[in-house]
Amino acid sequence: MTTENKSIVQRALAGLVETGDVAALEPLLREDFVHHRPDSTSSTKAEWLAAVGAALVPLAGMRVEVQHVLADGDHVVMYSRRRLPGAGPEIAVVDIWRLDDGLIAEAWEIIEPVAQATANLTWWEPTGH
Repeated sequence: MTTENKSIVQRALAGLVETGDVAALEPLLREDFVHHRPDSTSSTKAEWLAAVGAALVPLAGMRVEVQHVLADGDHVVMYSRRRLPGAGPEIAVVDIWRLDDGLIAEAWEIIEPVAQATANLTWWEPTGH
């Protein structure tokens, strides 16, 4: 199951990046799919697909370099680095996917601009000194 789940997640990302169309993602998501954000908000399948679709135009040509894909049971974790064309900013992204019966049921995503990574290493220290 772990290998199959990794393949489903990789296929979902490849389909989106290669076609630039959220239609490639739609059949791989459960109808009750939920996308969770670090700020504790979440979105439904329709809301998330609409947000991804809206981001595709400004993100056209983005390079996605998958660094690691790890799977454990029904969860798949993907770490990637993404860069806009030209000298655009680079981001590091960790996606966590939970699968159920061969479909993606939930997703969590953490995005960090690479240029700000050093500043975030001491996030607990007070600012303003």
